[in-house]
Amino acid sequence: MPRFARMVGEAMQDRGHQVTYWAPQDRFHRLFAHTRLAKWAGYVDQYLLFPLEVKRRLKSCPPQSLYVFCDQALGPWVPLVAHLPHVVHAHDLLALRSALGLIPENPTSFTGRLYQRYIRHGFQRARHFISVSHRTRRDLDTYGGVYALTSEVVYNGLNYPYRPMRRDEALATLQGAGAPLGEQGHILHIGGGQWYKNTAGVIQLYAQYASRHAHPLPLLMVSPQPTAPDVLAALAAVPAQGSVIFKQGLDNEAVRAAYSLARALLFPSLAEGFGWPIIEAQACGCPVITTDEAPMNEIGGPLTQYLPVLRTDTNMAEWSSDGADRLEALMQAHAAHPQDHQVRLLQWAGQFTQQQAIDAYARIYERVLACR
Repeated sequence: MPRFARMVGEAMQDRGHQVTYWAPQDRFHRLFAHTRLAKWAGYVDQYLLFPLEVKRRLKSCPPQSLYVFCDQALGPWVPLVAHLPHVVHAHDLLALRSALGLIPENPTSFTGRLYQRYIRHGFQRARHFISVSHRTRRDLDTYGGVYALTSEVVYNGLNYPYRPMRRDEALATLQGAGAPLGEQGHILHIGGGQWYKNTAGVIQLYAQYASRHAHPLPLLMVSPQPTAPDVLAALAAVPAQGSVIFKQGLDNEAVRAAYSLARALLFPSLAEGFGWPIIEAQACGCPVITTDEAPMNEIGGPLTQYLPVLRTDTNMAEWSSDGADRLEALMQAHAAHPQDHQVRLLQWAGQFTQQQAIDAYARIYERVLACR
């Protein structure tokens, strides 16, 4: 979120607007940083001191100021400026849906449920929203309970110039990043290991694929080393001829190289706010297999293969077998017409540019100010 805030702020400055960034300062937390009181000291900074600072600053703000919240999780501070021109960017409501008991794969503690209620109570005071997908906007209405005067969808734009990389350059880049892979390519997954990334499902799908071939492509997991029991169990079921490689901390160029060499991106998430890797992969000419639910099927486009979401009552063997079928069909279709498929993938991904997103933000900001 700080990076998103800087991106938006710098773009608005380039358009001639004056921009200032307000955020809680690390005062009490710094004093207790290495003690058991650190978390509570941080709450003092955020929920006691920062509101006082905002009220003080509001007295000297120009009348034509717009207050932009770069994430709906900043809801506790929305009431401070709800009577002034404001916009809230909504990225995903997964935490709120979990707190409401709607995502059994991610149970929320009692204090977590109280915190999400506190956040929701705050952003419900807002009247102008920008969501990253139609799914997020629906979640705002259904679970956020907002009463918006304006609620618009602006898809994210790529925040790095992903594009196809030459094979020799990509191989050398991955070699330098400590992820040497063969020239035959690989299957790729990009994720942070969170529950909704469906890491165990990715590996079980790959195990099904690997079991059908004497020399299957390796699976590169750009993800943390696993510790979850279900992921470790899935790894144990990968046949001997298969290969699953975990690699973390790749920079953007190494990720671009991984996309460019991949024969397919496996991204069957249980849920997403947007689904960055889908567009990043397509911008590098890499075909994608993902989940047939919003927002993944909002942004995946016509060349993407879609799988049903893996629910707790889904038959894993059938789901992974179906996924392996679709993976092979996707790779074969791409291999049969690689140039045509790449051109179409690049055209689709070309809709998701940072400039288009910034232009849309600016139009909405100006409209909200004009409504005052």
